[in-house]
Amino acid sequence: MRVSGSTLPARLPAAGARRALAALVPCVPYVLAALGLAPALADAQKGKSTPVVTVPYTTAAGDTLYAIAARYLRDPHDWTVLSRLNKVPAPRHLQAGLQLKLPAALLRQDQESARVLATSGPVERAFRAGPYTPLAPGMMLGEGDRVRTGHDGFATLELVDGSHVSVSQDGMVEIGKLRQTVLTGASDRVLNLQHGEVDSEVTHATKKDDRFQIRSPSVVAGVRGTRFRVNYDAGQQQTAVEVLEGAVGVDPGSAPAPAPGVPLQASEQLVSAHFGNVSGASGAIGAPIELLPAPSLSDPGKIQDGKTVAFDLVPDSHAAGYRVQIARDADLLDLIRDLPVSAPHADFGDMPDGTYFVRISAVDHNGLEGLPQIYAFERRQLGLAASATPRPGTRDYTFRWFASRPGVETHFRFVLGATPDLRNPILDRPDLPAGEIVVTDLPRGVYYWTVIAEQFENGRFYEKGSSIRSFTLAR
Repeated sequence: MRVSGSTLPARLPAAGARRALAALVPCVPYVLAALGLAPALADAQKGKSTPVVTVPYTTAAGDTLYAIAARYLRDPHDWTVLSRLNKVPAPRHLQAGLQLKLPAALLRQDQESARVLATSGPVERAFRAGPYTPLAPGMMLGEGDRVRTGHDGFATLELVDGSHVSVSQDGMVEIGKLRQTVLTGASDRVLNLQHGEVDSEVTHATKKDDRFQIRSPSVVAGVRGTRFRVNYDAGQQQTAVEVLEGAVGVDPGSAPAPAPGVPLQASEQLVSAHFGNVSGASGAIGAPIELLPAPSLSDPGKIQDGKTVAFDLVPDSHAAGYRVQIARDADLLDLIRDLPVSAPHADFGDMPDGTYFVRISAVDHNGLEGLPQIYAFERRQLGLAASATPRPGTRDYTFRWFASRPGVETHFRFVLGATPDLRNPILDRPDLPAGEIVVTDLPRGVYYWTVIAEQFENGRFYEKGSSIRSFTLAR
């Protein structure tokens, strides 16, 4: 039952007044609830005072309570709430410039969508309890959608404000809330991490009521603009939060979610940049732990031209392991490989030619991943086959070679020496075509040699040498 905005007549018979008041009594709880005043009344009875949270609104020409409620409140009939809260009757038009208060709890929110920016490997989506179907770039997701990644499966979502959320392999995330308040423009975004990891780059909040939260079964991680990771291990029932930029407020997952507009400092634990924490299923929030510094590659300029793509890291004595990821872009929004290793070496096997980016980080004994370092690298499969055979009955040797990358002009350099380092070559012949070279009348001794393939493509110079081989001439 709703109470209209009209008032009782000035004069009523006593019996009529009693009947009218009796009709209003059942409506009082509804009005209090609609205004958010029921808790305040209960607190007042206990000697406390909880004010109703409101948002200011300045009327414009032609405004009415009906129009304001229809435009900015979830229920257009709540114009009665505006009437009582502001002690304003409901005339057809309101004077322009009038200051009104609108209950924050009743403001209308429009749902937003998240665009699938990139996917790689096995990635699926489902709406609520519906079946899973393949997820592809360009699709739009909203509240109730779930994203599930398999091994070597990755997905990145882009929100309307430019924020990015990347779901790593073997993960599952549900979009719990994705809305914008019509009156204030404040965003309210809640993602439920069921297992695995999400890496979030959140655009800095422009309104005090903007909210971005990652909820796992054990913690709620809230930010107002930062770069951070949240990893929930369902087996261990613990959540790791790692903050790369800004700050993250961390609260127990069993606690009510902090409301929009609540400052991060009000959280149980405020984790600053370059720190992380680990929280278990008990509800106790872990203390901040400084993240390990970013490691380095042993040979950052190496062209990945071998049979496999492999990286050697400079060891960190404080690291319990390392994480090495490969993406098609420098921001790692389009991830394609993710490999945790216990030693400072990662081998990804074969990969197609192209320009990629590798992100490396050290993992400490708490399981927290440290600060990352990103390098660009080129995968360029340039196979080089070389052989040497003696000519029977002579002291001549025939050296042959072949480069396996067709379509690119290739020159070769042949080097022959008497020492393994080839510093003082006996023969150094550059700019040779593909094929072979014959060296005649070699004196007895031990010889070392190599062939180097040289290519110039897309403004860059590439070279690859065969292994240094040796042979002995005893005749």
